[in-house]
Amino acid sequence: MKKFALFIGCNIPAKVEQYETSARAVLKKLDIDIVDIKAFNCCGYPLKNTDQTAWLLSSARNIALAEQKGFEILTLCKCCFGSLKKANAVLNEDNNIKLEINKILEKEGLQYQGNSSISHYLSILHDDITIEDLNKKTIDHYNDLNIATHYGCHALRPSEIMKFDDPVSPTLFDNLVEVTGAKSIEWPSKLDCCGAPVLGINNDLSYDLTEKKLSNAKKAGADFICVACPWCYMQFDKIQGQIALKRSSEYNLPSILYTQLLGLRLGIGQKELGIQIPGNSDNEQVKQAFSKLFDTKEKKVKKKKTKKKTIKKKVEKKEMQTSE
Repeated sequence: MKKFALFIGCNIPAKVEQYETSARAVLKKLDIDIVDIKAFNCCGYPLKNTDQTAWLLSSARNIALAEQKGFEILTLCKCCFGSLKKANAVLNEDNNIKLEINKILEKEGLQYQGNSSISHYLSILHDDITIEDLNKKTIDHYNDLNIATHYGCHALRPSEIMKFDDPVSPTLFDNLVEVTGAKSIEWPSKLDCCGAPVLGINNDLSYDLTEKKLSNAKKAGADFICVACPWCYMQFDKIQGQIALKRSSEYNLPSILYTQLLGLRLGIGQKELGIQIPGNSDNEQVKQAFSKLFDTKEKKVKKKKTKKKTIKKKVEKKEMQTSE
């Protein structure tokens, strides 16, 4: 198995700590070898539309640090994933910009080469670990749990750079959800933006985008909306609360990180995964959702094996009776 440098970005340690703790717990359980590069800095995403050189330098420095140590980069944040991949593409296409960035990096004894692979957490689970192996490692399955997957913008677009999944009809995230026994439901606006990029610039638009997704997911019968990005998670979690206060629109649709959803089925504890029942847990819909989250059934694979053993015993018994 490859060795990865874990890139957690800025938002996760500051605002969504449970994403890091749950991700590390799952990686450990799956024997994925990771290292921490303490010198990692911001991916540059917040600077992308204001100072291109600063953005490229931020991303290039991180990639150069990983290259220097011979590691591939594993990201948890879709925005970091997008920023690093896009910067990588720009620098590899424009040698003049690459030379300019490397001239600055030389002061630290670094050089950007553009050879380090950059992958999102979900891709590693799907492609490196594989669905088949994940299924073998889960200890039981969810019972009647409906999940609305939110892919996020930066993982899918631009598809020629990201190469995460089919940008029009993706299935990677859905496959990962269903390995837990949960059902990944089809729902309108599944691939739409969560609204986070325009929060603080145009709050009304941000709230509109979030409300549309929450409303459609709830109408489709979702118990949870599942994400794999801190920005999207905060939008569906904290901003959903703000929408309820400012617009009197209550959706009571809890969000969950995929690392938490999978972690429970790998036998990792609720506390270690950072799963907290929200303050509105008195709401019947929320209570029912969390009740389903902790309700499991035996894996179908185990049931099939048990059935085969029972049939075998019956045949053996019949043969003994015949011989007598």
